[in-house]
Amino acid sequence: MTQELAPIDGEPDQHAPIRNWAGNVTFTPTRLHRPSSVAALQSIVARASRLKAVGTGHSFSTVADSAGELVTIADLPAVMDIDTTASTVTVSAGLRWGELAPVLHAAGYAVHNLGSLPHISVAGSVATGTHGSGDRNGCLATAVSSLDMVVPAGDVVRISRGDKDFEGSVVALGALGIATSMTLDVQPTFDVSQEVYDGLPWDVAVAHVDQIMGAAMSVSLFTTWRGHGFEQVWVKQRVGEPDVDLRWTGATVADGPRHPVPGASPVHCTEQGGAVGPWFERVPHFRLEFTPSSGAELQTEYLVPRSVGADALRALEAIRDVVAPVLQISEIRSVAGDDLWLSPAYGRDSIALHFTWIADTARVMPVVREVERALSAYDARPHWGKVFSPSNVGARYPRIDEFADLVRRYDPRGVLSNEFVDTCVLGRIDG
Repeated sequence: MTQELAPIDGEPDQHAPIRNWAGNVTFTPTRLHRPSSVAALQSIVARASRLKAVGTGHSFSTVADSAGELVTIADLPAVMDIDTTASTVTVSAGLRWGELAPVLHAAGYAVHNLGSLPHISVAGSVATGTHGSGDRNGCLATAVSSLDMVVPAGDVVRISRGDKDFEGSVVALGALGIATSMTLDVQPTFDVSQEVYDGLPWDVAVAHVDQIMGAAMSVSLFTTWRGHGFEQVWVKQRVGEPDVDLRWTGATVADGPRHPVPGASPVHCTEQGGAVGPWFERVPHFRLEFTPSSGAELQTEYLVPRSVGADALRALEAIRDVVAPVLQISEIRSVAGDDLWLSPAYGRDSIALHFTWIADTARVMPVVREVERALSAYDARPHWGKVFSPSNVGARYPRIDEFADLVRRYDPRGVLSNEFVDTCVLGRIDG
């Protein structure tokens, strides 16, 4: 199992329980499989009655939990095959983005975007609709042009862009099959500069949210909700595109490196101060060679339509006294819309409202419900890999009925389902 999944006692074996990176989810499978070949994975899947694949363990929800067996694809042979003619790279699904990126860069290529953490796996991030940031940047799954997966019958199936089931099969929560490899679109490599600003006034931010979020390749607003504004603004801009200067907002250029969480050391963060570097060393917030924190946190995130982003921020500001006591930091980002059925940005450009909480489930979950009530008028879709209330989630996805039909067709026995999928996705149909 990859290093981010922590055994409770000793090394994980077929019986030992393991925890996710944050420690809020305990996996207790009847058996943990570590196949070293696709053929071995096919055999495991074909004979399983209940099975889920688990990645690097960075999800805070139970999306990868199982009442039966677990399997990790981390030990499958590493693949990184670049097709210069098609401008694609085919990778083993268990590879981490931070492992892939330097290889791509060395060959003169890049992917369109990365998440805050380069530590997450390609398969896990794609399956949950994990995203980076930027008005023109879709979630990481939008780079997928085809994927190979082992379906419950034990066969390997390839689904490619243009196939009938493609848009429902990419962000699929592992409910259709276990991915073994993915082919991703690539583009020529590029450099990025990263600048941090301090003290963005609230009134300016809300009045000009579209202008601010669209000012660069990627813009993140950070707030503790303890004051009346945003303590930090992180701006990542591709070299060769117009220079960005946000001092017109009243924010000031930071006088040194920053960590998003107040008081935390910036040593774990990617280089700031306007220094130019390759895309994979600037687009993530954190560096691969460091574990960004101990995992002592919970996370929640909701995506709302871009058109109501300012109203959603006002709704959150109204409950800041409820949010702040259990919050470490909140991040506001933009995400381009896409056509992937279970992507939280499906069909709409979005504003992502992210919360990193303290590691106290009993105190945090009542606040999460308050946040959900505050956002209830704005069609907020939760990130599948974060903690949220599961009620009526599927109803927020226009293609959920079609996805449920897809699940029944690929997995009629429910081998790859679990309580999370049953409740959040299929509950609207079967419950």
